[in-house]
Amino acid sequence: MAIRKIGIMTGGGDCPGLNAVIRAVVLKARGLGWEVLGIEDATSGLIDLDYRSPHGNRWLEPGDVEHIHARGGTILGTSNRSDPFRFATIADGQKVEIDVSDRVVDNYHRLGLDALVSIGGDGSMRIAEALAAKGMRIVGVPKTIDQDLAGTDYTFGFQTAVETATDALDRLHDTAKSHDRVMVLELMGRDAGWIALYSSIAGAAHVCLIPEIPYRYEPIIEAIHRRKAAGAPYSIVVIAEGAAPAGGQASHLGPRAAGEMPRLFGAGHRLASALEPHLHLEVRVTVLGHLQRGGSPVQFDRVLGTRFGVAAVDCILAGKFGHMVALRTPDIVSIPIAEAIGRTRRIEPDGQIVRQAKDVGICFGD
Repeated sequence: MAIRKIGIMTGGGDCPGLNAVIRAVVLKARGLGWEVLGIEDATSGLIDLDYRSPHGNRWLEPGDVEHIHARGGTILGTSNRSDPFRFATIADGQKVEIDVSDRVVDNYHRLGLDALVSIGGDGSMRIAEALAAKGMRIVGVPKTIDQDLAGTDYTFGFQTAVETATDALDRLHDTAKSHDRVMVLELMGRDAGWIALYSSIAGAAHVCLIPEIPYRYEPIIEAIHRRKAAGAPYSIVVIAEGAAPAGGQASHLGPRAAGEMPRLFGAGHRLASALEPHLHLEVRVTVLGHLQRGGSPVQFDRVLGTRFGVAAVDCILAGKFGHMVALRTPDIVSIPIAEAIGRTRRIEPDGQIVRQAKDVGICFGD
């Protein structure tokens, strides 16, 4: 079957580098004479062909993607609430989840698409694999600032997020030292603490708490007391949003709403409340939040996103559907999506990078 029309969509949380992928896909595909349909807000534009956001499903030309590689976010919009296998709707006055995946497949064919490029993280890749099982010809592109998707050495967006977090740590050092305070910086990281770990090393944090290592309060308090006794009455503590105390759970805003992911909330403030009575120092909390997702991508993420976009079109040319492109340094390869979503890429608690962080004095609360 000759390829004439392909779709492209971005799913899950936004991150720097998405536009670089879109640009690369459009430029290579149009060079082959293919048409490229940008699908709005993840699968929302396939669930409902009349769905319209400010983006709108639209055919993309090279002029539409000129210079977008330097912009954060995504020109197509995105969503983490449009899983077609558990789509939220109202029935009998209640918000419930229904399966509308058959509608997505039907609309894919109604649009005359020959293939689809799906850019996203673990959740988006799981959706892509399930839609591929229903006959859609899909190629995945891995995206997540959390760096928790298996099968690829790096995902784009991660390096930019680490740069943003490191810059915040550099600034917090200044004010913490000026006021003799303990500064807690809460960073993203639901199931994996890569941003917290890398930025803690780069930003010279004194404590780093990650989901992979349940923490105890006593070692953290001791580490801060040791610094104070040594003449450094301030400390910088980094905590990933998914980190939890030993025997406890991660902090959530509340029960998972229909059609949505569980929302993590409050890890930094919970930690500060537990520490402050034992420190005789002021403890202040900064939640970096969505600042980690926005902004212009660093050159690494621009290059990786571009290479992924080109490789995704190569996968379509080769008929490698149900595959995801991946970085196996220095090359871009393709792997079955099932291989990428079979496990979460997490930090090894006894791995080399954690040992090295401990060797320069970082406390992990264990």
